[in-house]
Amino acid sequence: MTMKMKKAFLYIGMVSALLGSCTKDFNELNTNPTAIPSEQMEPNYMLSRTQYNYANTGYSQLLFQSMWTQVFASTFNYYSNGDKYVGSANLISYQNRIWEEDYQAASIATEIGRLAKDKGLDNLYNASVIMRILIMQHVTDCYGDVPYSEAFKAREGVVSPVYDTQESIYKSMLAELETVTAALDPSKDALTADLFYKGNIAQWKKLGYSLMLRTAMRLTKADAATARTYAEKAAAGGTFAGVADNARVMTDNSANFGNGTSAALLVTDDYRDVKWSKVLIDYMRRNNDPRLTIIGEIPQAGLKANEDASKAGDRDSSRQLGMPNGYDQRGGATDISRAPGYPGGTGPANDFAPLGNYSRPTTALYTNRSGVEFVLTYAETELLLAEAAVRGWNVGGTAAAHYANGLTGALQSMATFNAEIGTFTPTQISSYVNAHPLDQSSTEASLKQINEQYWATTGTLFNFIETWCNWRRSGYPQLTPVVYVGNFSGGTIPRRIPYHSTEGANNPSGYQDAVSRLGGTDNFTSRMWWDK
Repeated sequence: MTMKMKKAFLYIGMVSALLGSCTKDFNELNTNPTAIPSEQMEPNYMLSRTQYNYANTGYSQLLFQSMWTQVFASTFNYYSNGDKYVGSANLISYQNRIWEEDYQAASIATEIGRLAKDKGLDNLYNASVIMRILIMQHVTDCYGDVPYSEAFKAREGVVSPVYDTQESIYKSMLAELETVTAALDPSKDALTADLFYKGNIAQWKKLGYSLMLRTAMRLTKADAATARTYAEKAAAGGTFAGVADNARVMTDNSANFGNGTSAALLVTDDYRDVKWSKVLIDYMRRNNDPRLTIIGEIPQAGLKANEDASKAGDRDSSRQLGMPNGYDQRGGATDISRAPGYPGGTGPANDFAPLGNYSRPTTALYTNRSGVEFVLTYAETELLLAEAAVRGWNVGGTAAAHYANGLTGALQSMATFNAEIGTFTPTQISSYVNAHPLDQSSTEASLKQINEQYWATTGTLFNFIETWCNWRRSGYPQLTPVVYVGNFSGGTIPRRIPYHSTEGANNPSGYQDAVSRLGGTDNFTSRMWWDK
């Protein structure tokens, strides 16, 4: 990590010390005359904080979206929240977590914008709006109608913000993105603590248009006309041109800003029990996907070895085996030992690992505590452009070419985790891409292939919330829900997360209004506006 990035993480720590919990007493801190006055605050330092908070999702995605989309599988009890849609330990905490983390990050982005405006920092203001929209898309995509237009206005006396409809939120986000992305100007102020691009305004412009594309494509079923309009605007503006444009955060565990996802996976129970799903591994094997040679490993034999992250597993692609979702280790009808094709465990009776022959995420690739957190990638944007082209929209280039770019970007991005393990040669990439052209026999065949690849790409890049969002939007891959006794979703894959558990008491009017638009029930199965 460069000295500049080290300083950026130092800035995060400084802002953390100044702001504490950015949603608790945020307004008081920033208006109290005995606190640090605005003119002495450096909003550039706060940009690093909001980028890190947004990217570093940790358990927020692992316990829900990675399992709901059948990228991962687990038999461990608290993963029942996602793997089997059954309430278990800390369910409410994880229901609340994305709400808390993202509103905290968005509150900082909003404060950056206020300070940047006061100081005449135009680029920083525009970047802060892009960050706020990036974060708030997470919130509305997870929960549905949420506070948006009146959020972050405690300074103005708004303490019970209205819940805006998701339709109005999305149209506002698209309009805002169009304005601020066009206004970014390399000749104006520099971004001095930027974890994404080290202040490169041209790349921020691409990020703005790439986010506009993703936001637009979310609306293909709810409002195809708006989706087309903004997808075409995004393509004309200029989306990511290669993996160098990937928006990502390189974390720094030495500065106490480590990778939460890696840290979560290294918890003993998680490391032992979280496996790649059978659905994903089977998909990769059917497609002769070269990522299968790097993403998974079979642990060394025995329970102790299965729990020891210092013992590398076997990455031989022919040995990789995904675990089916929906099983446990309770000895009954749903015990993993009764799963079809159960391969048996490993080790002697006194050191037996019942899951020892299933593939876990490769330790050396995915469990670096100072590793990468992906935010939005070239591979995703090219796959979305491929879909837009299939729909007949004017986004430049052919669907087949965009799809090939998406495959290329997906493989190239793996090296960011670990260059030694994750790098594919140009020949390997071109061979895979040429052997897997876009199926253009029908529109539906193309949409299926594109969106299955989007699922595999975002899943192997550990961007699980996006995996879940695009699965709900596109319907691909066609997943078979788990039906497990006591599940909270009627044996269907969850379509949303219930609102924060305190919202009914803290904002009863807004909350009840939003719930009434869901049909009167705040649950995991109601469909939000764009999820037709």
